[in-house]
Amino acid sequence: MERVTHRGRTTAYRVADRGAEGSPLLAVHGSGGTHEVWKGQLGRLASERPVVALDLSGHGESDDVDADPGWETLSAYADDVLAVADETGAGVLVGNSLGGAVALRIAIGRDHGFDGLVLAGTGAKLPVLDDLRQWLDSDFDRAVEFLHGENRLFHDADSRYVELSMEAMRAVGREVTRRDFESCHTFDVRDRLGEIAVPALAVVGENDHLTPPEYHRELADEIPDGRYREIEDAAHLAMLEDPEGFNEAVLEFLDDAGI
Repeated sequence: MERVTHRGRTTAYRVADRGAEGSPLLAVHGSGGTHEVWKGQLGRLASERPVVALDLSGHGESDDVDADPGWETLSAYADDVLAVADETGAGVLVGNSLGGAVALRIAIGRDHGFDGLVLAGTGAKLPVLDDLRQWLDSDFDRAVEFLHGENRLFHDADSRYVELSMEAMRAVGREVTRRDFESCHTFDVRDRLGEIAVPALAVVGENDHLTPPEYHRELADEIPDGRYREIEDAAHLAMLEDPEGFNEAVLEFLDDAGI
């Protein structure tokens, strides 16, 4: 892991470059996750395009930040992403779920040098079920089990992936994971999608019940240069469940958009 220090904290990230051309893709994980969720891109996509994946503050190997859920947390996470982008020269921002909210926040409200966005398993508004919010507060194990139920994070993934994902979320812990989901719950940029000035791909697993396909059709319809792609037989973590299909969708988007 490499590290960059900014705003009094250190953000960890991994770079995978197998001699590919073009500016790197910078991948941002979702709630309770780490950079490991991008293993199918760090390992396979990196032969076509350099890939960088970071741990947001309080996740994985990155220092935590003292921030209230919502706008303050998303702003801190945006700072993490921009610090890594400056270090690596990343040109395309790829965000899953919470990471997609961070990407949208940067594209709409922050100065950035990104040439494109990939918005995966996310939306312009990300409401969280009241039951899940309650379990995150009082019964973390139940929340983790719920999220790993059928057609939520995964559709029909290898049981080893499911177990590793559960272990990773438990390692991040209840406090940070709850902060993530509460930040998603308050997020809403539906009235500002028209301000996004770069090409964007909205890509979703067809069986994603956490951020369903209609969220992504809205992104594709409302972003001026937006496109839509659906990954068959996958759910919320399509990039992990079907890395080949996901990577193909990303590469086609980059080629079509001339990025």
